[in-house]
Amino acid sequence: MALASPTWQREVWLDPDQPENLDYVVHVLFDDFCEADNPSRWLGQSLRTDEEVELMAHLGAAYGAVQDSADADAADNVYLASPGWPVVVAAAARLAQVLVTNDHTALSKLHDAGYRWPLGTEKEAPGAVTNQQEQP
Repeated sequence: MALASPTWQREVWLDPDQPENLDYVVHVLFDDFCEADNPSRWLGQSLRTDEEVELMAHLGAAYGAVQDSADADAADNVYLASPGWPVVVAAAARLAQVLVTNDHTALSKLHDAGYRWPLGTEKEAPGAVTNQQEQP
């Protein structure tokens, strides 16, 4: 998650030759992935757990505080220099850690249940219905 990486922010967002910037990341995260002002409605869609909802709300509040103090139209370097920016980075890092852990847990459960990737290489999942007839 780009919001959790100050190095990425400086090297990419502040480079005018790069297509990614803070506005793009915020749009994808808060508009496409989840509404940070009301993340609870995304539980079961893009967010898996109450902890993810809580952490997304915390990230949204931290970013909102910086946005309010820096002016919504300020350049990325103004946001990065804001005294509240380290709170945004820390909140994003904690959220990223929980999201990745939860993704790995879900994938592990699918693997343990017999699902494999790429598709077509998985063994039959337990309880799956097949069209094969049993031999007498």
